[in-house]
Amino acid sequence: MCGSFIEYDEVSDIPVILSSIGEDTEFVHIGAGSNILFTRDYPGLILHSAIKGIDVIGRYDDKVIVEAGAGEVMDDLISEMCDRGLWGLENLSGIPGEVGASAVQNVGAYGTEASDAIESVNVYDREKSDFISLPMKDCCYGYRDSIFKRHDSKGRYVIHSVRFRLSASSCPNISYPALRGMFKDIPTTPREVRKAVIDVRKSKLPDPSEIPSAGSFFKNPIVSTDVFNRIKTMCPEMEIPHYKTADGYKIPAAWLIDQCGWKGYKEGNVGVWHLQPLVIVNPHRQATPSEVVNLEKQITDSVYTRFGIRLTPEVEHI
Repeated sequence: MCGSFIEYDEVSDIPVILSSIGEDTEFVHIGAGSNILFTRDYPGLILHSAIKGIDVIGRYDDKVIVEAGAGEVMDDLISEMCDRGLWGLENLSGIPGEVGASAVQNVGAYGTEASDAIESVNVYDREKSDFISLPMKDCCYGYRDSIFKRHDSKGRYVIHSVRFRLSASSCPNISYPALRGMFKDIPTTPREVRKAVIDVRKSKLPDPSEIPSAGSFFKNPIVSTDVFNRIKTMCPEMEIPHYKTADGYKIPAAWLIDQCGWKGYKEGNVGVWHLQPLVIVNPHRQATPSEVVNLEKQITDSVYTRFGIRLTPEVEHI
């Protein structure tokens, strides 16, 4: 339950709505809500964009600039781009959510992040009381992070559309091992990659229409070289999956959770998906927020006790 809910479908609605609410009114702007955990009833205002529209607004060389409304379903946009033969978003196929939220969260999967294709984000700036366009470089994108999530600017910007820079020339990204194994030859269309991505997701993740979840619940931690070497010493018989980054080593949270024995665990109305321990599921659609939070705490505590790594949630808690 929330105090009030407002959905709008015109860009011009944004300043009108914001000017009509009191300065002390607590509010949160959501997308489809697929990556949010409300830990209790929310007393304030919830805003949701239903702004639609997908338009090609520019072409240069083999690059195509596509603008999509914040309320468009991200996977519908990706499917349409694949039908048009445009590359850049296909690896993000199957991720629940909307276009605006994808730019906030910098969603990513199978070697691609939304920021790899974002040209700019069109917003209403509450501080300036004006509509502006933020180039990708000004969005401060990081791993599941952006300026839209940071404490000093959270709530300042209301996204109404996102511009993506896509390619009309073939540029498949099948660097992710599970994805690369789906192909004998280099794929020639983005639709081929999209199908492979969806097949891989189906083999590991629950169908959200059948078994509710918030997707990947935890971020993959990035640890220092010293911490990584310590874990290697702790587990000399194991091949530790990892990805080298500029800041150290990214270790899959799923591997850490699995090593602590959580895969397939069930407790009350919640559980850990038996094929992917990164996912907390609500199989009976009866889980309370406290059950989810309690299981989250148990998992993070156990990983910290064994590995000295404190997992952080990817799911936003409100």
